[in-house]
Amino acid sequence: MKEKVAFIDKPHPLLVEKLTAIGYECIDAFQEPLEELEALLPEIAGIIIRSRFTLDQAFLDQCKKLRFIARMGIGLEHIDLNYAAQLGVAVLNSPEGSRDTVAEHTLGLMLGLLHHLQRSNLQIRAGKWDRKQNRGLELRHRTVGIIGYGNIGSAVAQRLRCFGCRTIAYDKFKTGFGNEYLEEVSLEYLQQQADIVTLHIPYDDYNHHFVNAAFLASFQKPVFIINTARGLVLNTSDLVDALKNGKVPGAALDVLEYEEQAFNVLDVDSLPEAFQYLKQAENVILTPHTAGLSLEVMEAHAAVLAEKIQQL
Repeated sequence: MKEKVAFIDKPHPLLVEKLTAIGYECIDAFQEPLEELEALLPEIAGIIIRSRFTLDQAFLDQCKKLRFIARMGIGLEHIDLNYAAQLGVAVLNSPEGSRDTVAEHTLGLMLGLLHHLQRSNLQIRAGKWDRKQNRGLELRHRTVGIIGYGNIGSAVAQRLRCFGCRTIAYDKFKTGFGNEYLEEVSLEYLQQQADIVTLHIPYDDYNHHFVNAAFLASFQKPVFIINTARGLVLNTSDLVDALKNGKVPGAALDVLEYEEQAFNVLDVDSLPEAFQYLKQAENVILTPHTAGLSLEVMEAHAAVLAEKIQQL
């Protein structure tokens, strides 16, 4: 009898094709409410998910035959990883699938900040032509600090090579990754040297509001902040204070701490006062969690996960 794999979120057809080819029975469950899905859980060997449901202990206890969970994407904060490990359930994700699109988006945000693309665009649309105010800063004269040197942080570093800037990186969990175009540094040294900081760390309880008032105050120079990681690693109110006092001359956020789990719905008009400031600030660029959402990315996630599942 074939093992069953439930697709809780809609996959790219390539993943269905590849898992079917290696012998799995693929079940579409991406429109099922949680109550109806629970009837399937005792019989499935694998779950394919993005972020529609929380896979907590109560959920996992119903999965009597579960061997693996495959996350189409990066973040695993909605999965109880410790309990899955106790059950012997492999948890897979596919950061390799979105490393290139997130890196490209990050560079776009970085250049947008340095060259005032947001402000000048808005000003011209409002009938204002101001060349002097919108003179840009050249990236090649800046030091870029990367926090988190995994798949995406390393892809950002690779792309920065052609700009001729100095690139430094800090990773709490990794050492020995420095090379001819990147300096591995401590967090303290990064805060001494960086003109721009780009965040590429996962979210967990230990780094909730990692970027806060104390973090920002520790930089010796004014620092541009870019976040394409997770919204909850950054305290929005503290960032707004730093924008107001000039410690942060500009910020670009693809993610917000106010997002719900699936990232699909956000009533921006009802968000707190701090966000309302960001919404009207000319030195802030906001995008709707699309850094990892290119037209090509789901196929890339599918290919990565299919290979990882086949190797189980």
